[in-house]
Amino acid sequence: MITLTEENYIKAIYHLGSNGEKSVNTNAIAEVMQTKASSVTDMIKKLSDKSYADYKKYQGVTLTDDGRRVAVNIIRKHRLWEVFLVEKLNFSWDEVHEVAEHLEHIKSDKLVDELDAFLEFPTHDPHGDPIPDKAGNFKHIEKIVLAKADVGSSYKCVGVDDTSSKFLKYLDSNNIALGSIITVNHKEPFDNSIKISLENSEMVVSQSVAKNLYLKKV
Repeated sequence: MITLTEENYIKAIYHLGSNGEKSVNTNAIAEVMQTKASSVTDMIKKLSDKSYADYKKYQGVTLTDDGRRVAVNIIRKHRLWEVFLVEKLNFSWDEVHEVAEHLEHIKSDKLVDELDAFLEFPTHDPHGDPIPDKAGNFKHIEKIVLAKADVGSSYKCVGVDDTSSKFLKYLDSNNIALGSIITVNHKEPFDNSIKISLENSEMVVSQSVAKNLYLKKV
């Protein structure tokens, strides 16, 4: 039986390792999990004993196929619950992450499958992240960050990289949401800030904002 803590470590390794494709060092895991490197080493041994991870000294840890399946299943549950909270319980997109962190550990496959069907099989969560289907397949879309967008072109906002409450509230206060049409008017060479137009307004956003806003050309 896999524990809640083991699931959290597997998910962390998956994200740190570019969706499970790269090795991750123990210090990076310790930073994300806010614990000591020695504790990470102990957990990696447990995950290896359960065939969820492979660890090679000086090379780091990778997930096995079983470990990746666990990670993707957790991500599926997390993102489905976020959709449910926003669409059915009227949570805002800056409120759902912490709640979904708890709900993602529910073990009932039947509940998750019924939730997926009830929501009519959504492909993306409220932050624009893809939701894997039951088989673990993701539906990816071509996207770039605002920082790399072309001056004079218009784009649709399709996601965010930073899902912190502070950033999402910043976007809300400036009427930027998924589906918003953004036109890039000017890039300032001095500080890399960007002047953009929205439907009824014009504003300047910082480089830190521009690096965290995903767009798709329209």
